[in-house]
Amino acid sequence: MSDDTHAEIAHAEQVQARFARTAALIAERERGRREALREKLRRFVPLSGEESVLDSGAGTGALAFALAPLVREVVALDLVPELLDLGRQAAAEFPNVTFVEGDATALPFERDSFDLAGCHRTLHHIARPELAVSELARVTRLGGRVLIIDQIASADPLAALELDRFERVRDPSHTRLLPDVDICSLLDANGLVLRASHVEQEPRELDSYLDLAGCEGPARERALESAPSQLVAAVGWYLAAKPVP
Repeated sequence: MSDDTHAEIAHAEQVQARFARTAALIAERERGRREALREKLRRFVPLSGEESVLDSGAGTGALAFALAPLVREVVALDLVPELLDLGRQAAAEFPNVTFVEGDATALPFERDSFDLAGCHRTLHHIARPELAVSELARVTRLGGRVLIIDQIASADPLAALELDRFERVRDPSHTRLLPDVDICSLLDANGLVLRASHVEQEPRELDSYLDLAGCEGPARERALESAPSQLVAAVGWYLAAKPVP
Protein backbone atom coordinates (compact mmCIF):
# COMPACT_ATOMS: atom_id res chain seq x y z
CA MET A 1 0.00 0.00 0.00
CA SER A 2 1.46 3.37 -1.02
CA ASP A 3 2.05 6.31 1.31
CA ASP A 4 -0.67 8.24 -0.54
CA THR A 5 -3.16 5.44 0.06
CA HIS A 6 -2.26 5.31 3.74
CA ALA A 7 -2.75 9.08 3.96
CA GLU A 8 -6.15 8.90 2.26
CA ILE A 9 -7.32 6.14 4.61
CA ALA A 10 -6.12 8.10 7.64
CA HIS A 11 -7.93 11.19 6.40
CA ALA A 12 -11.17 9.25 5.80
CA GLU A 13 -10.95 8.03 9.40
CA GLN A 14 -10.52 11.62 10.60
CA VAL A 15 -13.58 12.68 8.61
CA GLN A 16 -15.67 9.87 10.08
CA ALA A 17 -14.54 10.59 13.64
CA ARG A 18 -15.11 14.33 13.38
CA PHE A 19 -18.57 14.12 11.86
CA ALA A 20 -19.72 11.25 14.07
CA ARG A 21 -18.86 13.41 17.08
CA THR A 22 -20.72 16.49 15.81
CA ALA A 23 -23.62 14.88 13.91
CA ALA A 24 -26.35 16.25 16.17
CA LEU A 25 -25.04 19.83 15.88
CA ILE A 26 -24.85 19.49 12.10
CA ALA A 27 -28.45 18.24 11.93
CA GLU A 28 -29.64 21.15 14.06
CA ARG A 29 -27.80 23.64 11.83
CA GLU A 30 -29.27 22.04 8.72
CA ARG A 31 -32.82 22.46 10.01
CA GLY A 32 -32.22 26.09 10.89
CA ARG A 33 -30.84 26.95 7.44
CA ARG A 34 -33.09 24.78 5.28
CA GLU A 35 -35.62 27.37 4.12
CA ALA A 36 -32.99 30.01 3.35
CA LEU A 37 -30.92 27.52 1.36
CA ARG A 38 -34.02 26.40 -0.55
CA GLU A 39 -34.80 29.96 -1.61
CA LYS A 40 -31.24 30.49 -2.80
CA LEU A 41 -31.38 27.25 -4.79
CA ARG A 42 -34.74 28.19 -6.29
CA ARG A 43 -33.18 31.38 -7.64
CA PHE A 44 -29.86 29.87 -8.76
CA VAL A 45 -30.80 26.51 -10.32
CA PRO A 46 -33.47 26.33 -13.05
CA LEU A 47 -35.65 23.34 -12.17
CA SER A 48 -38.68 21.73 -13.79
CA GLY A 49 -39.67 19.64 -10.78
CA GLU A 50 -38.95 16.35 -12.58
CA GLU A 51 -35.24 16.08 -11.85
CA SER A 52 -33.45 13.13 -10.30
CA VAL A 53 -30.77 14.62 -8.05
CA LEU A 54 -27.64 13.43 -6.25
CA ASP A 55 -26.37 15.15 -3.09
CA SER A 56 -22.81 13.84 -2.77
CA GLY A 57 -21.19 14.14 0.66
CA ALA A 58 -24.62 14.98 1.96
CA GLY A 59 -24.02 14.94 5.70
CA THR A 60 -27.43 15.07 7.35
CA GLY A 61 -29.00 16.23 4.09
CA ALA A 62 -28.68 20.01 3.83
CA LEU A 63 -28.73 20.14 0.03
CA ALA A 64 -31.05 17.14 -0.27
CA PHE A 65 -33.78 18.53 1.99
CA ALA A 66 -33.51 22.03 0.53
CA LEU A 67 -34.04 20.61 -2.98
CA ALA A 68 -36.59 17.92 -2.11
CA PRO A 69 -39.77 20.00 -2.66
CA LEU A 70 -38.36 21.35 -5.93
CA VAL A 71 -37.50 18.06 -7.71
CA ARG A 72 -38.79 14.52 -8.27
CA GLU A 73 -36.27 12.61 -6.15
CA VAL A 74 -32.97 13.06 -4.31
CA VAL A 75 -30.33 10.49 -3.40
CA ALA A 76 -28.16 11.70 -0.49
CA LEU A 77 -24.82 9.94 -0.12
CA ASP A 78 -22.32 10.13 2.73
CA LEU A 79 -19.55 8.09 4.37
CA VAL A 80 -20.50 8.66 8.00
CA PRO A 81 -23.18 6.33 9.46
CA GLU A 82 -24.08 8.76 12.25
CA LEU A 83 -24.88 11.49 9.74
CA LEU A 84 -26.89 9.07 7.62
CA ASP A 85 -28.92 7.93 10.65
CA LEU A 86 -29.95 11.49 11.48
CA GLY A 87 -30.66 12.22 7.84
CA ARG A 88 -32.93 9.18 7.56
CA GLN A 89 -34.84 10.26 10.66
CA ALA A 90 -35.47 13.70 9.17
CA ALA A 91 -36.39 12.17 5.80
CA ALA A 92 -39.76 11.05 7.17
CA GLU A 93 -40.88 14.55 6.16
CA PHE A 94 -39.44 14.11 2.65
CA PRO A 95 -40.42 10.72 1.16
CA ASN A 96 -38.59 11.52 -2.10
CA VAL A 97 -35.18 11.62 -0.33
CA THR A 98 -33.15 8.41 0.07
CA PHE A 99 -29.93 8.16 2.07
CA VAL A 100 -27.16 5.76 1.02
CA GLU A 101 -23.68 5.11 2.36
CA GLY A 102 -20.84 5.69 -0.05
CA ASP A 103 -17.68 7.56 -1.02
CA ALA A 104 -17.94 10.83 -2.97
CA THR A 105 -14.73 9.95 -4.82
CA ALA A 106 -16.04 6.55 -5.99
CA LEU A 107 -19.79 6.88 -6.40
CA PRO A 108 -21.78 3.61 -6.53
CA PHE A 109 -23.91 4.77 -9.47
CA GLU A 110 -23.90 4.17 -13.21
CA ARG A 111 -22.83 6.83 -15.67
CA ASP A 112 -25.60 9.30 -16.63
CA SER A 113 -27.76 8.44 -13.59
CA PHE A 114 -28.85 11.95 -12.53
CA ASP A 115 -30.22 15.15 -14.02
CA LEU A 116 -28.44 17.20 -11.37
CA ALA A 117 -25.47 16.13 -9.22
CA GLY A 118 -24.10 18.40 -6.55
CA CYS A 119 -22.14 18.82 -3.36
CA HIS A 120 -22.61 21.34 -0.58
CA ARG A 121 -19.64 22.41 1.59
CA THR A 122 -17.96 19.08 0.91
CA LEU A 123 -14.85 19.48 -1.25
CA HIS A 124 -12.66 20.95 1.51
CA HIS A 125 -13.15 17.75 3.53
CA ILE A 126 -11.94 15.50 0.70
CA ALA A 127 -8.30 14.53 0.20
CA ARG A 128 -8.75 14.26 -3.60
CA PRO A 129 -11.42 16.83 -4.56
CA GLU A 130 -10.63 16.37 -8.24
CA LEU A 131 -11.98 12.82 -7.97
CA ALA A 132 -15.19 14.05 -6.36
CA VAL A 133 -15.80 16.53 -9.18
CA SER A 134 -14.96 13.90 -11.79
CA GLU A 135 -17.50 11.55 -10.22
CA LEU A 136 -20.19 14.25 -10.20
CA ALA A 137 -19.59 14.74 -13.92
CA ARG A 138 -19.61 10.99 -14.62
CA VAL A 139 -23.00 10.32 -13.01
CA THR A 140 -24.66 13.37 -14.59
CA ARG A 141 -26.57 12.69 -17.78
CA LEU A 142 -25.81 14.55 -21.01
CA GLY A 143 -27.69 17.82 -20.86
CA GLY A 144 -27.74 17.68 -17.06
CA ARG A 145 -26.02 19.95 -14.58
CA VAL A 146 -23.44 19.87 -11.81
CA LEU A 147 -23.79 22.12 -8.76
CA ILE A 148 -20.92 22.95 -6.39
CA ILE A 149 -21.38 25.10 -3.29
CA ASP A 150 -18.29 25.45 -1.12
CA GLN A 151 -16.17 27.84 0.85
CA ILE A 152 -13.37 29.07 -1.40
CA ALA A 153 -9.84 30.27 -0.80
CA SER A 154 -8.55 33.79 -1.18
CA ALA A 155 -6.70 34.61 -4.38
CA ASP A 156 -3.91 35.82 -2.07
CA PRO A 157 -1.82 32.66 -1.43
CA LEU A 158 -0.58 33.83 1.98
CA ALA A 159 -4.12 34.64 3.17
CA ALA A 160 -5.28 31.26 1.84
CA LEU A 161 -2.45 29.47 3.67
CA GLU A 162 -3.24 31.20 6.97
CA LEU A 163 -6.94 30.39 6.73
CA ASP A 164 -6.24 26.74 5.93
CA ARG A 165 -3.96 26.52 8.97
CA PHE A 166 -6.73 27.88 11.19
CA GLU A 167 -9.31 25.54 9.65
CA ARG A 168 -7.10 22.47 10.22
CA VAL A 169 -6.61 23.37 13.87
CA ARG A 170 -10.36 23.86 14.24
CA ASP A 171 -11.21 20.72 12.28
CA PRO A 172 -8.66 17.97 11.46
CA SER A 173 -10.90 16.73 8.63
CA HIS A 174 -10.24 19.95 6.69
CA THR A 175 -7.92 19.50 3.71
CA ARG A 176 -7.71 22.84 1.90
CA LEU A 177 -9.99 25.46 0.43
CA LEU A 178 -9.92 25.60 -3.35
CA PRO A 179 -9.73 29.03 -4.97
CA ASP A 180 -12.28 30.02 -7.58
CA VAL A 181 -9.85 29.37 -10.42
CA ASP A 182 -9.25 25.77 -9.27
CA ILE A 183 -12.96 24.95 -9.06
CA CYS A 184 -13.54 26.41 -12.52
CA SER A 185 -10.56 24.43 -13.84
CA LEU A 186 -11.94 21.17 -12.39
CA LEU A 187 -15.28 21.77 -14.06
CA ASP A 188 -13.59 22.53 -17.37
CA ALA A 189 -11.30 19.48 -17.10
CA ASN A 190 -14.40 17.26 -16.90
CA GLY A 191 -16.02 18.75 -19.99
CA LEU A 192 -18.49 20.83 -17.99
CA VAL A 193 -19.52 24.31 -19.11
CA LEU A 194 -19.98 26.93 -16.41
CA ARG A 195 -23.42 28.51 -16.69
CA ALA A 196 -23.61 30.61 -13.52
CA SER A 197 -21.47 31.47 -10.52
CA HIS A 198 -21.33 33.93 -7.67
CA VAL A 199 -19.63 34.36 -4.31
CA GLU A 200 -21.37 35.15 -1.02
CA GLN A 201 -19.69 36.65 2.03
CA GLU A 202 -20.73 34.72 5.15
CA PRO A 203 -19.84 36.23 8.56
CA ARG A 204 -19.24 33.64 11.26
CA GLU A 205 -19.31 33.86 15.04
CA LEU A 206 -16.08 32.27 16.24
CA ASP A 207 -17.22 30.36 19.32
CA SER A 208 -20.22 28.74 17.62
CA TYR A 209 -18.04 27.93 14.59
CA LEU A 210 -15.57 26.11 16.85
CA ASP A 211 -18.46 24.33 18.61
CA LEU A 212 -19.75 23.07 15.26
CA ALA A 213 -16.45 21.23 14.68
CA GLY A 214 -16.30 19.90 18.24
CA CYS A 215 -13.12 21.91 18.76
CA GLU A 216 -12.25 21.72 22.46
CA GLY A 217 -9.34 21.79 24.90
CA PRO A 218 -5.83 22.66 23.60
CA ALA A 219 -7.04 22.62 19.99
CA ARG A 220 -9.65 25.27 20.79
CA GLU A 221 -6.99 27.43 22.46
CA ARG A 222 -4.78 27.17 19.37
CA ALA A 223 -7.74 27.92 17.10
CA LEU A 224 -8.63 31.02 19.10
CA GLU A 225 -5.03 32.21 18.82
CA SER A 226 -4.82 31.61 15.07
CA ALA A 227 -8.30 32.79 14.07
CA PRO A 228 -8.55 35.66 11.57
CA SER A 229 -9.45 39.00 13.11
CA GLN A 230 -12.60 39.02 11.01
CA LEU A 231 -14.07 35.57 10.36
CA VAL A 232 -15.91 36.00 7.07
CA ALA A 233 -16.11 33.04 4.70
CA ALA A 234 -16.30 33.41 0.94
CA VAL A 235 -18.78 30.78 -0.30
CA GLY A 236 -18.77 30.08 -4.02
CA TRP A 237 -21.78 28.84 -5.98
CA TYR A 238 -21.13 27.12 -9.34
CA LEU A 239 -23.64 25.67 -11.80
CA ALA A 240 -22.22 23.87 -14.82
CA ALA A 241 -23.83 21.98 -17.70
CA LYS A 242 -22.76 18.65 -19.19
CA PRO A 243 -23.27 19.46 -22.86
CA VAL A 244 -24.73 17.11 -25.42
CA PRO A 245 -22.10 16.44 -28.14
